[in-house]
Amino acid sequence: MTRQIETRLAELGVTLPDVGSGPKAAGNYLPHVVVGDMVYVSGQISQTDDGLITGKLGDNVNLEGGSNAAKACAIALLTQVKMACDGDLDRLVRVVKLTGFVNSTPDFTDQPKVINGASDFLVDALGDAGRHARAAVSAASLPLGVAVEIEGIFQIK
Repeated sequence: MTRQIETRLAELGVTLPDVGSGPKAAGNYLPHVVVGDMVYVSGQISQTDDGLITGKLGDNVNLEGGSNAAKACAIALLTQVKMACDGDLDRLVRVVKLTGFVNSTPDFTDQPKVINGASDFLVDALGDAGRHARAAVSAASLPLGVAVEIEGIFQIK
């Protein structure tokens, strides 16, 4: 079986973890739920192998840092989709919707530019299948002080 999506991710310098080693739920909820051909992924916080990406946009995180944090969330979202597809990410049909939360000051108004970090990455990785509906909103704070959290809805086959 070809691994077209993961091959494209590798070209972008991204390797998703093996199924079973991705982020786990931190409470009494599921990291993702499959209903029919839809996968609903719980909010994924901005983190990399180096740790949490924390801070507040408009204060101690610049737009580039926020965009990178959103990209990290998108990678975590794809990891959850891979888990939902039993390791076969090529079952992903499309990204349907993202809801992005940006830890930001009251006067910061570029939340959409921050979440573009996730949207642009998904289109780069998936082409037209990465285009999606979206919301980008401000939050006074986010869990563990992270800069960005994004939840997503995906269609699979």
